[in-house]
Amino acid sequence: MSKKDDDNISEDYPYQWTPKSEGNLQDFLGKYKPSMVQNDGTKPWLWVAKSDRPREVEDAEAAIKEAADYLTEVTDRVQKIQNDDSIPVRANKKKGLKSKKELREEVQNEATQKLKEIAVRHGYVSGKWLIFAPPEKVDMIWSSLANSLVSGPLSSTSAFLAKVATSPQNDTPNYSHLICVYMPDAYDQGSVTEVMKVLLRNHGINLMGVKTNLYTSIGLDSKHPSGVSSTVWKNTALMKDTEIKALKDEYYAELNAAKTAAVEEAASKKAESGAATRPKPKPKLKDKAGADDPFASDDEGDTEDTKPTSKKAAKPAPSSGSKAKRPVPKKAKVANDFASDSDDGEAEAARKAEVKAKKAGTTKKRKGAELDEEVEEEAPKKKRGRA
Repeated sequence: MSKKDDDNISEDYPYQWTPKSEGNLQDFLGKYKPSMVQNDGTKPWLWVAKSDRPREVEDAEAAIKEAADYLTEVTDRVQKIQNDDSIPVRANKKKGLKSKKELREEVQNEATQKLKEIAVRHGYVSGKWLIFAPPEKVDMIWSSLANSLVSGPLSSTSAFLAKVATSPQNDTPNYSHLICVYMPDAYDQGSVTEVMKVLLRNHGINLMGVKTNLYTSIGLDSKHPSGVSSTVWKNTALMKDTEIKALKDEYYAELNAAKTAAVEEAASKKAESGAATRPKPKPKLKDKAGADDPFASDDEGDTEDTKPTSKKAAKPAPSSGSKAKRPVPKKAKVANDFASDSDDGEAEAARKAEVKAKKAGTTKKRKGAELDEEVEEEAPKKKRGRA
């Protein structure tokens, strides 16, 4: 597979999703995860497209050939500077001599401008933001970006395509998955910055710069012997470090707030669920006044239940220290079963006579006492002598 093919996919490539695909995006992302799909030489990338891809540039091949030839020339010039012993390692301002580094940078900067001119002239200006994701986070990052591209914040930008590298077939230490977010014009500073802000604010991603598809096609990477920069935009050329940090801080603050809210909501639901499933306490049985009588009939029980309860409170029992007055028992009449009616009449007459005699005696005593009092009042009072 050539370098040019890294930015192009055939219609029959099975590891891609477009709006025309049979399944939905979620099924595709669940079935093909970059951490699980191994590259055996036939599936190096997973692709997701927002819409139909822009028509390929007809003059792309001419642009690639011209740029590749020019890059070869630049590489030779850089090598000559490096091998020229007459050029000092350090600059000498007094003699007006430039260092090897300064001369190399002049050639490299000139090459960057020339490559841009070739790309614009041929209309081959598409490019991508570069992102590297560790294996333990690549699935989450890729899924988030893919959804954002199709129906999220990225869908309102010029970004139209994204891809992620699958896993190497053999274990590779410190391996990172490359993710690319494609834009139609990598030299359009406004649209490139717009995509950058979304990637920072809505995804909190560390960006590695913008690279044109032309650079990929001619094999220009960070290890190229020419030393020409492999990106046309660096982060700080588009935004200040303080602005980049502020956008990422907003993303992580929002993420933490969402996590906290989710934890609180889960705790609330758990509490509500626990309260709903908690068994209700069984009602306590009232103690019966007495033990159940197995020989009692239902009628007897009903009769007792229907009796009205007395409203009078039971009198408290007298304390042991106080003397309770006992009622004087009345003399009971002794019944004489052998007494006749005449005997009863005689006894009654005798009792009445006795009562009458007692009353007469009492009257005489009262009259005698009154007579004595009258005699004492009529007696002359004795004169008292002088002291």
